[in-house]
Amino acid sequence: MNKFIPILLAVTWIVAGAGLAQAERLSVKANIANIRSGPNTSDAVIWQVEKYHPLKVITKKGRWCLFEDFEGDRGWIHDSLLAKIKSVIVKNDRCNVRSGPGTDNDIRFTVDKGVPFKVLREKGDWLQVAHADGDQGWIHRRLVW
Repeated sequence: MNKFIPILLAVTWIVAGAGLAQAERLSVKANIANIRSGPNTSDAVIWQVEKYHPLKVITKKGRWCLFEDFEGDRGWIHDSLLAKIKSVIVKNDRCNVRSGPGTDNDIRFTVDKGVPFKVLREKGDWLQVAHADGDQGWIHRRLVW
């Protein structure tokens, strides 16, 4: 019996790894997208998200994606509303967006938790980001998901 334990552990590890590999991170490409309780337009809209909102797709059913967001909330979204755009979302209550990559740069504006941005480029631990409204700046990667 003991000789089967390593095999069982190996199979479990492979299956768990395959599940993780299937999770894909995508971003909302529409200005506003409805999040639904199920994979159909007849299912209830449970909330809405804005452009560049990042989502981790867990599984697909036809053209519908079940996803998890930065707070662990789940919902369904049609794949026509998603794109492979590198984006982040603010996970702290208040964050400074700066004119350059570093705390010695001026604060351009401050954002609240839940504000999504498209990532333009990276420099060390700093990300140059753009909001859908055109505002741009730099934010430290530990402040975003």
